[in-house]
Amino acid sequence: MAAGEMKRSLGLSDAVVIGLGSMIGAGVFAALGPAAQAAGSGLLLALALAAIVAYCNATSSARLAALYPQSGGTYVYGRERLGAFWGYLAGWAFVVGKSASCAAMALTVGTYLWPDQSHAVAVAAVVALTAVNYTGVQKSALLTRGIVAFVLAVLAAVAVTALTSPDADTARLDIGADTTLGGVLQAAGLLFFAFAGYARIATLGEEVRDPARTVPRAIPIALGLTLAVYALIAVAALTMLGPTGLANAAAPLSDTVRAAGASWLEPVVRAGGAGAALGSLLALILGVSRTTLAMARDRHLPHALTAVHPRFGVPHHAELAVGAVVALLAATTDVRGAIGFSSFGVLAYYAIANASALTLIEEENRPHRLIPVVGVAGCAVLAFALPMSTVIPGTAVLVIGAILYRLRKHRTNNTGR
Repeated sequence: MAAGEMKRSLGLSDAVVIGLGSMIGAGVFAALGPAAQAAGSGLLLALALAAIVAYCNATSSARLAALYPQSGGTYVYGRERLGAFWGYLAGWAFVVGKSASCAAMALTVGTYLWPDQSHAVAVAAVVALTAVNYTGVQKSALLTRGIVAFVLAVLAAVAVTALTSPDADTARLDIGADTTLGGVLQAAGLLFFAFAGYARIATLGEEVRDPARTVPRAIPIALGLTLAVYALIAVAALTMLGPTGLANAAAPLSDTVRAAGASWLEPVVRAGGAGAALGSLLALILGVSRTTLAMARDRHLPHALTAVHPRFGVPHHAELAVGAVVALLAATTDVRGAIGFSSFGVLAYYAIANASALTLIEEENRPHRLIPVVGVAGCAVLAFALPMSTVIPGTAVLVIGAILYRLRKHRTNNTGR
């Protein structure tokens, strides 16, 4: 392995598990309530819409990842296909938005494990998982595999308990007059947040064996499995609680098993929620640090962040920097604000990914033209359907990023004269 290069140690199953660890996270335990509050009885429609947009994004990302198997994901795709500015803006949206998402996942761990000390537990979780990532990505993949297996077992128990309960009522799945287009779009934007983890697979391009073959296969597999899980859990929760009960539930899956007469299962569900959030946090820190590495290589971020550990083969300076920022956010922010802010940034990131895929030609295994077109339009619609309390600061952050880019470019041009 040459200096500055990372080990290609991840196979197909590892990549799929990392994607599942990102997507089947705190979202399935926490996002259903806010989404039901927005969509009402149209929750399943919102889930389907989010899945369609996610499919378009996954397909575009997979084709691009096969061509550019490098750390950075859409930061690299945008730079190579649309120009340096668009790549930078994608990287900026990802790093800022996903740092907030990391904080949200850490706080979810704290809320499930020790509500009265959620911030302290969140910081401790960030420190512990940063240490795991520091010692090598293969260890991270092994830990993620264990977390995903546990969370899937918990979700299976919730689904079976609810769907076999004599109190389950399929009439609660009917779409009623409370469903509006705006509500469905907003709910889809919230649910999309939980689907977005397949980007972690693409951002690990330099650490995957045979990335041109592995990444395009891993992304749709992970997305398809996640959609099946989310649909099953949403149906189970709705048949027990109905749209109104689900919208008012602070802990939707705990309320679901309680309504099914299985209160004994609640501690297990809480443990599953904490485990899911840990899995998401682990994979998110991986993705953010790799995009940070790619941006630092192009000097959009301090060049010291490009250092790769000679023994562990990971970008250890980037890992530590991301861990420090996320720990600070986890100590000072709240879950809902972090999730809303992250959703806007993620949708902006994928809009650029789809725009990049539009430039592919047939020889580059381009997707059907309709896929990236729907992806761009879907990301834009869902982003601006989010609450204005999210849209305004999200837009402001993108503008600030653009200004910083222009200032840096102007300074570089002047220095080069």
